[in-house]
Amino acid sequence: MGEAEIEEVIALLSDAGAIDDHDFARRYAEDKRQLAGWGPERIERGLQVRGVAAEHIEAALAMEDERQQLERAALLLATRGMSCGTDPERERALGLLVRRGYALELAYEVVRAAERATRRAA
Repeated sequence: MGEAEIEEVIALLSDAGAIDDHDFARRYAEDKRQLAGWGPERIERGLQVRGVAAEHIEAALAMEDERQQLERAALLLATRGMSCGTDPERERALGLLVRRGYALELAYEVVRAAERATRRAA
């Protein structure tokens, strides 16, 4: 199949609504948030690697506010059974959140909240 034929097929699929970068970005972000616990930075990198345009990435990331990110990050720590009572536990939790794509400041906030909860439970 030649390049002209490939472009024609892509144009036909796009016209038929079968190729929709906006919808793909939205569904990708939702799936990664729900199923993998990813934060916005990792979702953004994943969409960029897949060649999604910046405006579609921004729209997909805007679907979750900071409060929702905090809740999702806290849930991730809780489902992993991670406590934050010691320095190594806090470092491990922080590392997990940053690797999953949460901003460092947000990750610190979640770890501090988990630390306070751990102290209250003790």
